Amino acid sequence: MKLPDYRIEPADYKVDFADLRAVRDSVFIIEQHIPADLEQDDKDPHSHHVIARDNHHHPVGTGRLTPEGQIGRIAVLHQWRNQGVGQSLLRALIERAQKQGLAKIILDAPPTATGFFQKFGFISEGEVFSVAGNELRRMNMQLAPLAEKTRPSAKPRVASIPAEKLDNLETHLDSAIRLIVEARRQICIYTRDLEHGLYGHNDIVEAFRQYAINSRDGCVHIIVQDTFAARGKPHALIDLAQKLPSSFQLRTPVEREDQQYSSAFLINDRDGYLFRLSAERYQGEWSPNHPARKRQLYEEFDRIWQRCRPCTEFRALGI
Repeated sequence: MKLPDYRIEPADYKVDFADLRAVRDSVFIIEQHIPADLEQDDKDPHSHHVIARDNHHHPVGTGRLTPEGQIGRIAVLHQWRNQGVGQSLLRALIERAQKQGLAKIILDAPPTATGFFQKFGFISEGEVFSVAGNELRRMNMQLAPLAEKTRPSAKPRVASIPAEKLDNLETHLDSAIRLIVEARRQICIYTRDLEHGLYGHNDIVEAFRQYAINSRDGCVHIIVQDTFAARGKPHALIDLAQKLPSSFQLRTPVEREDQQYSSAFLINDRDGYLFRLSAERYQGEWSPNHPARKRQLYEEFDRIWQRCRPCTEFRALGI
C-alpha cells in the first residue's frame, strides 16, 4: 500500500517533545518492550533530532544523532514501514554528522537489520550483545569530510555602531542584505506576512540562497503572523525554503498577544539588527553591530518562537 507523501525535518527537542515521544513510545516501549528508563536518557536534550511527518503534520518517524556521533532512536510507525521513511531519516542524520565535521559515526542495530545499514556504508564490529532482551550489533562508518565551501572569514568584533534611521524600501533592502551576508550561523526574522517587496526581492532571496549554501550549520528562523497573506501570491523566499528545509524553519503564532505584535525585525548572530516599529511601513532603524539592542530583540523572538506552531501551510509535498 502506498501511503501519502512524508517529509523529513529537524526537530526541536523542547518544542517537538510530544511528537518525538509519541513515535518512540509506540515503537520502543510498547512494541519492543524496552523499559522507559532505558529508552529515555540524558543525551536526548543535547542531541540533534529529526522527525518524519505526514501531510497532516502527524509524526510518523524519528531519529537522533548524539554529540558523540552515535545515530540511534530511529523509529518508524508500523503503518509507515517499507515506505522509505527509515532510509530518509538515516540519510538526514548522516548528512548532519558530515556537517558537524565528524570523522566517524556509530550505531547499534539488530543483527537482522545489518544488511540495511551496510548499504549506506556501515560495517559491523564486535560481538552481538543484548539490551532489554533485544540483540544488537555495533556498526560504524567513516565519514568523508564535506568539501570546504568558500566563505569570507569572520570579521572581528567591532565597537557598537549607533542605529541609523531607514525611511524607504531601498534602504531596507541594502541593510537587510548586509545583515544576511554577514550572518554566520543564525538569522531570525519576525514578519507580518513576509513582505513581498522586501523578502520576495530577487537580491534578498539570492542572499539567503548563498547563506544557506555556504553556512555549514546555518539556519534561518522565521515567524510569520499572517500565513494566508504571505501565500496570497507566489513568493520566492517560500519557494527557496521548500527546497532547503534543513536551512529554513518557519512558524506562526498561536497566542493572541503574539498575533497582535505590531513590529517587524531581522537580526543576525553578528549583533546586527533591522527594526520597524510598524510592520506596515518601511520606516525603522538598523545597525550592523549593536549587541544590546540585538540581544533584546533576540530574547523577544525566542519567547514567541517557543510558543509558535510550524507553518504547515508553506510546506511542499514530499520534502
